Amino acid sequence: MEERLNLTEKWDKTFSKSDRVDHCKVTFHNRYGVTLAADMYLPKHAAGKLPAIAVSGPFGAVKEQASGLYAQTMAERGFLTLAFDPSFTGESGGSPRYVASPDINTEDFQAAVDFLSVQEHVDPERIGIIGICGWGGMALNAAAIDTRIKATVTSTMYDMSRVNAKGYFDQEDSEECRYHKKKALNAQRTEDYRNRSYGRAGGGWQMCCRKMLHFL
Repeated sequence: MEERLNLTEKWDKTFSKSDRVDHCKVTFHNRYGVTLAADMYLPKHAAGKLPAIAVSGPFGAVKEQASGLYAQTMAERGFLTLAFDPSFTGESGGSPRYVASPDINTEDFQAAVDFLSVQEHVDPERIGIIGICGWGGMALNAAAIDTRIKATVTSTMYDMSRVNAKGYFDQEDSEECRYHKKKALNAQRTEDYRNRSYGRAGGGWQMCCRKMLHFL
């Protein structure tokens, strides 16, 4: 059974609404039981079965931002598109909030493909995905295991796997640096447990963000 989500009906995007596409809110569920919220964009006066694209990202962002703009722009070019909030984020369901899970977030893309595959106006043999920034990796994960995905585009600013292993600009590429990063992350776990929290924007992720801003 899908969660009941509280979806806003007003236009709440960071970009202007196009007069060349129709827009509606939709929901679908993934196989972890999380209900996802999405904006669907359909070219005006569309006829027949259309190629479709699911879009998500950047990491920590919501569909009212970049992914929605990508989706609307691609709909202007003739695609039926879906910009969705990942599990635990934005209007989508899931608890605790603001959790990053590569397994679940890869499944989110596959669930978007599930949804698109059964839509009346979609050609199920022409479904693609776009992963923006940190979600580029999730898109590649999904494309590697889902044969229904016929095209994949990633728009990313850096190699997240390399950053996690070596730090920004390889500044932490030593055994000592990696040990201290793990030590800091594990200390944060202790602090989170003491405070009965999940360190949503703190600890290691916040530390990494500060370092990225320093180098930029």
